[in-house]
Amino acid sequence: MAKPDITPEEAVKRLPAGAALGWGLVKPPQRGPKREMSIEQIVRKAVDIADKDGLSAVSMNRVASELGFSAMALYRYIPSKDDLLLLMQDAVCDIPLPDERPAHEWRESMREYVMATIGVFVDHPWYGDIPISSLPILPNTLQMVDWALRPLRDMPLDDFEKMSIVLLLSGYVRSSGMLKRDILRAVQAGSSEETFSGVPYSAALKALVKPDPYPNLYPIVMSGVYTGEKESENTVGDDIDFGLERILDGIEQYLERKKTGRRDSSQG
Repeated sequence: MAKPDITPEEAVKRLPAGAALGWGLVKPPQRGPKREMSIEQIVRKAVDIADKDGLSAVSMNRVASELGFSAMALYRYIPSKDDLLLLMQDAVCDIPLPDERPAHEWRESMREYVMATIGVFVDHPWYGDIPISSLPILPNTLQMVDWALRPLRDMPLDDFEKMSIVLLLSGYVRSSGMLKRDILRAVQAGSSEETFSGVPYSAALKALVKPDPYPNLYPIVMSGVYTGEKESENTVGDDIDFGLERILDGIEQYLERKKTGRRDSSQG
C-alpha cells in the first residue's frame, strides 16, 4: 500500500531529534542552564571522551559531569544518547574540503575523498563502532556525499550510476578505514607492526601449507608474498592504494563503455 504524500515541511518535522538538532531546527531550551552550555559544546566534549576512552565511555552522565552539569540538564539539549551519537558522527565529518580539480583529474579527486574519509576512521577510532542506522541525513555527512559526487558531476552518468559509484567508494572507505584503525589499535596495545605483515610466521606456514589442500595458496606462501617476506616494505597503506587504484580502473573502464555505447554485462 502506497504511503500518503506528505509536504516537505511535514517531512522535516519527522526527522530524528538528532538530525533536527544538527540542522539547527530545534530551539534552545527555555529552562535550565542558559548560555553556559550549547549543543556544540556537548558534542565536542562527547567526541573528546570517545577519542580518549572509546565509545563505551560516552554516557550522558559522564558528558554532563565533565561539563559541570547534571545529566537532566543535558537532556534538555539532546533528548537521548542515540541523538548524541548521531551528532558526534556528523561533527567529525566536518573536515576541510580541497579545492575542486579540473574534470580530467577525477581520479585524483576521488583519491582525495577516499583518503580523507579513511582518516576519519583513524583519527576517531570509535566512528566505525556506531552502527549504520540510515543513509546520511545530517549537514556534514551530506557534505561528504556532495564532495564524493563532485568529480562525477559532468560525467555521462545518470543519478543512479553516480550514487552507486559513491556507495562503492564509501564501502571501500569503511572497510579500509576500520582495518587500518584496528591495526593501529593493536599496535598501540603492544602488538608489533611486523606481526601484521605475517613475517614472523613465514617459516612455519611454509612448513604447514602444502599443495593439498591449498593448491592455490601454496605457491604464494612459498614465494614469501603471503606474509610480506618478499616485499617487507609493503604497508597497509600500500594495500589500500592498490585496491583503490583497481576500483578507479573499473570506473574508468565503465566510462569508456558508456562512451562507446557497449552494453554493461551487469545489465544482462
